[in-house]
Amino acid sequence: MKKLVTIKYIAFLICLTTGLFTGLTGCIKKESFSDIPAIDFQNFFNVFDTGQFAKRGILTISYQDGNGDIGLSDGDTLSPYQKNGSYYYNLVIIYYEKQKGIFKQTNPFFPLSARIPLLTPDDPNQPIKGTITDTLTLNPHPVYDTIKFGVFIYDRALNKSNIVTTPEIILRKH
Repeated sequence: MKKLVTIKYIAFLICLTTGLFTGLTGCIKKESFSDIPAIDFQNFFNVFDTGQFAKRGILTISYQDGNGDIGLSDGDTLSPYQKNGSYYYNLVIIYYEKQKGIFKQTNPFFPLSARIPLLTPDDPNQPIKGTITDTLTLNPHPVYDTIKFGVFIYDRALNKSNIVTTPEIILRKH
């Protein structure tokens, strides 16, 4: 009789534990984001060689997107993603130089914008978030030694994220 009570008690505990676990996991909310991508600035650091000015910079941003449609495949080259089109680059980087104490947008002689590869999960239309790190080529002989970048991304539906700006970046070694 004592053994039967112990087995019933263990079975009750298993059911209770399973029910609690099922109930708790049902309460865990899946992340939900807007279908318009959002980004945040995370970090930027210069990479110097033996010279006085930085040759490259490493930019890191975080992203989130409600339907996971960030990124382009190598085959995405037809309109609206055609080369020289407004949406060919889905990571857009704007270059600013500090000239006489004021930041002015200028066009560098080298491309900074890039194409983010497909980030869509195996199950499409799912929220995604993560970080993107890009290595930027910097002018090794800048006229102005203080710059900053503005950054935004497009998703495949051509939704434009918010624009984030880096802090001032000093290109010269101290």
